[in-house]
Amino acid sequence: MVERKFGNSDIHYNKEVDDVDEDGVLVINEHNRVQAKFPDFLPSWDPRQKYPPLRFHKYIDPASRADPDFPNLFPKGGDHKITRITPKFGTEVDGIQLSQLNDAGKDELALLLAQRKVLLFNDQDFASHGPGFAVEFGKYFGPLHIHPSSGSPKGHPELHITYRRPEKGELERIFRERTTNTGWHSDVTYELTPSRFTVFQVLESGDGGDTVFADTAEAYRRLSPAMQQRLEGLHVLHTSEDQAANSTFQGGIERRKAVSNIHPLIRLDPVTGEKSIYVNRAFGRRIVELKKEESEYLLNFLYDVIERSQDLQLRVNWEGGRRNKVALFHNSGVSHTATFDTEDGEVRHAYRISVLGERPIAKLEDLNKEEYTPGDLEQALRGIKPID
Repeated sequence: MVERKFGNSDIHYNKEVDDVDEDGVLVINEHNRVQAKFPDFLPSWDPRQKYPPLRFHKYIDPASRADPDFPNLFPKGGDHKITRITPKFGTEVDGIQLSQLNDAGKDELALLLAQRKVLLFNDQDFASHGPGFAVEFGKYFGPLHIHPSSGSPKGHPELHITYRRPEKGELERIFRERTTNTGWHSDVTYELTPSRFTVFQVLESGDGGDTVFADTAEAYRRLSPAMQQRLEGLHVLHTSEDQAANSTFQGGIERRKAVSNIHPLIRLDPVTGEKSIYVNRAFGRRIVELKKEESEYLLNFLYDVIERSQDLQLRVNWEGGRRNKVALFHNSGVSHTATFDTEDGEVRHAYRISVLGERPIAKLEDLNKEEYTPGDLEQALRGIKPID
């Protein structure tokens, strides 16, 4: 069931408070536009934009070309500082400007990201270069995802904008029917080739609005051997139908029809060889090999492992955008959630670039095989709703 009254409040158009410009494009209302510190990054929703479903593509991670000593990313004698956020995952870097990396440095960045899963770079200049520069940076690593319904700056559909409006009463509306709005997920897992990793920056915010990350590879390692063995070979149905319905309910757009795909519950990272728990409360609907009650019981157990184990997690404080922090995070071995703890009436404006990766696999032998079929999609969909 779609939780329409409060879901996705910061990515979809809202017909109650937003505007339509002279070209029929849906935009943020004028009062909020003139207050924005980064107007070039404000979201718009063009109903004329239509895209087909994603097709299969082979993906070779740039990390496979990287020098494991990182001589280009972290040059010898350079004035940079590297700090582990937690022992197991997450690294914070000062003194490196991502926009100035050469291709070899970008390859090494991809390798470090595969190893540490969350990277945080301080004092970056992406915002000053504008949305087009951010898009071109992301394209180096692979094809970029165009979100089916979220806002994007005009002319740059590859940027996904999150925009929590600074209207008084926004948080009261969000919490009217629930005590928390945390929503743990990995990005766009409903796609045939989901996001390999995400580039994310909070441009403007009040205090709070942190992002919390959970290490789902470590979560897998914590399970007993018997439980690990039981999970091997299971697959989960992921769908974007609820997200699409939420956008339509709020008066938004549909650039691409809702899609569903089946992915392994235990996902293998082709760069590191790590296994991780690949479940998603936002888009995952059912373990296709199990009956409904069995699936719900097991998925809820795995959600609890990821969401409640604080010793699997790290938290990024965006400092209101003042430090120009840019985060890169994997989606195969990491889940994340935004927090909704800013003061009422304060804006939270951010952009996201999602680099599409390989079709998720459980075994390395299936990497980049178009004929790889993890399950019967129509039969899986029939398990959650009737098919006409």
